Amino acid sequence: MNYRELARSEQEGTDFVIRQAIRKTASTLLLSPHGGRIEPGISEIILAVARDDLSFYLFEGIKPQGNRDLHITSPNFNEPRCLTLVENSEKVITMHGEHSEDEIVYMGGLDNQLKNYLKTALLEYNFRAKEHAKPALQGTSPRNICNRGKSGAGVQLELSKGLRQSFFESLYADGQKKPTAQFYAFIEALRNGLGNAGAL
Repeated sequence: MNYRELARSEQEGTDFVIRQAIRKTASTLLLSPHGGRIEPGISEIILAVARDDLSFYLFEGIKPQGNRDLHITSPNFNEPRCLTLVENSEKVITMHGEHSEDEIVYMGGLDNQLKNYLKTALLEYNFRAKEHAKPALQGTSPRNICNRGKSGAGVQLELSKGLRQSFFESLYADGQKKPTAQFYAFIEALRNGLGNAGAL
């Protein structure tokens, strides 16, 4: 399934919303094709990292239930506004929710330099970070949305369910309004990694 197929049965404004901001001085785009209720907690993290100096794009599920029906895989994600933003960005970082209970970040994508800066920063803040064992979650396809920016190489971060749960009182809507100290440490780690890489 791609966006064109999804849009035949799902309606923007009722089933999903798209939020984006373009910072004219920013070369880095933070992106989630699975925000809102599709993979809970990801939208909040992206908005906190982006602040007012990084561009972002969020495709967010807002249905009362059945939001997994809105899940489009990264190589197939072709929503037009997203593609325009990606194609005009030097660096693209995508964030996803992974299902395991371990508290870990799985690092993927083809931009090894930026990936190493982010991994180093995460490790300095005592977060676990490594490559996922499954090739499908390593973000190495050139068609993956993270690798379709100007450089042809981006970063994919898969945040485990256990890690995301540690960031909030819970992953339900009310709980996500109450971030923990772990959440703020994670945001600071990513911001530091981006700064060290010259991506802020």
